[in-house]
Amino acid sequence: MAESTASLAGQVVVVIGGSAGIGLETARQARESGARVVITGRDRERLEKAAAGIGAESAVTLDLGEPGRLEQVFAELPQELDHILVGGSGPFYAPLAELDLDDAERFMNQHLVGSLRIARLCIGRVRAGGSLTFISGTGARRPGVGLVIAAIATAAQSAIVANAAVELAPIRVNTVAAGFVDTPLSARLLGDQLEERRAGLRATLPIRRVVGPEDVAALVVHLMTNTALTGATYDVDGGQQLIPG
Repeated sequence: MAESTASLAGQVVVVIGGSAGIGLETARQARESGARVVITGRDRERLEKAAAGIGAESAVTLDLGEPGRLEQVFAELPQELDHILVGGSGPFYAPLAELDLDDAERFMNQHLVGSLRIARLCIGRVRAGGSLTFISGTGARRPGVGLVIAAIATAAQSAIVANAAVELAPIRVNTVAAGFVDTPLSARLLGDQLEERRAGLRATLPIRRVVGPEDVAALVVHLMTNTALTGATYDVDGGQQLIPG
């Protein structure tokens, strides 16, 4: 029999990258559903402000570029975890002719090898039927100049999730692939082009509005509570991939 999809009451939810954007909104929605929430982030001041704002149980400073610190953080978490969300830190864009291979290697190590590290740390820590969810993207599925590293990471993330779902079972493993999401990160990347981008999406997306962090977070929470879902990649892009060009 399927468990209730309505509540996370009393469950421990860890949001890695939970101080802003999709991660913070997921932490907020999980907390509103009754979860005990732990959030991590790199900026201590922003992290503490976010934790206070949503009533998180604790806030832990973590940079995923430091594997030793990741293992230390897991050792300090509650002994039994129910759900983990790994937020995305943003895309990597660079044309091949200008590609810094050292930067590309660091990115791939953090995002792909880092995903494997986290998946392995879940063994024996996330309860049976609990979940591990990653945030990925849809933007690099169509070939284009400057997208090669982002495309590799996007494809590889889905492969990691499918295989991890088999190896970590009955822990459930999924990816949420987001298109453009109206977050502070998007605002930083686009700068004064943000409003133009929003207007274009409102005019062209089938949903006729811009996707927000609350849309992505709602799916993540559903993946935490719906125990039939594992090993898959779920798109949240407002139909952006249906638009030609």
